[in-house]
Amino acid sequence: MKRTFALNTEPHVAEIPGVADLEFIPEAMGDEFLDAYQEMRQTQRERTGVDVDKVRDGADVDGLRKVTGALRIFLSRLMLPASAELITRVDVVRAGTVLATFQTWEAAAEYAEEAGDGARPVWGLRLPDRILVQLLDWTVELYAGGGKRPPTSSGGSSARSSTGGKRSTGASRSKG
Repeated sequence: MKRTFALNTEPHVAEIPGVADLEFIPEAMGDEFLDAYQEMRQTQRERTGVDVDKVRDGADVDGLRKVTGALRIFLSRLMLPASAELITRVDVVRAGTVLATFQTWEAAAEYAEEAGDGARPVWGLRLPDRILVQLLDWTVELYAGGGKRPPTSSGGSSARSSTGGKRSTGASRSKG
């Protein structure tokens, strides 16, 4: 007996219309995904004291900003290089002008403080937090929950088995 297993070879694409198409690696080995996920959760708990699951319970703004950064870093670890760079890019702006670009919030914040006069860090790819959370959920589904099965995998196009028993269109006794 022989069974063939296929791997996804095309990147997964998270389309954000009018903003960007973020490309994720086709396959993540279990330990790669789990290590990145565990690191994100541990980082956000240790460095911020904020639990992502309890964010809605009124956490402080700086803590939430750190959670957002940890989430972006986690997502970037599953992305192709250009998308990873885009989601972690932090611009330092003053009066609408980009002064410098960094790959970490901390480096950008330090530069903004030195630049003074209203300079502040902002994410280069501005996304609502709900989109970041949806991306997190999507990646968990893709890499930890099995995700989309490759089209050539066994059973990839097989129909669902019918349930046992006899089908009937007769009226229910309880309504009779």
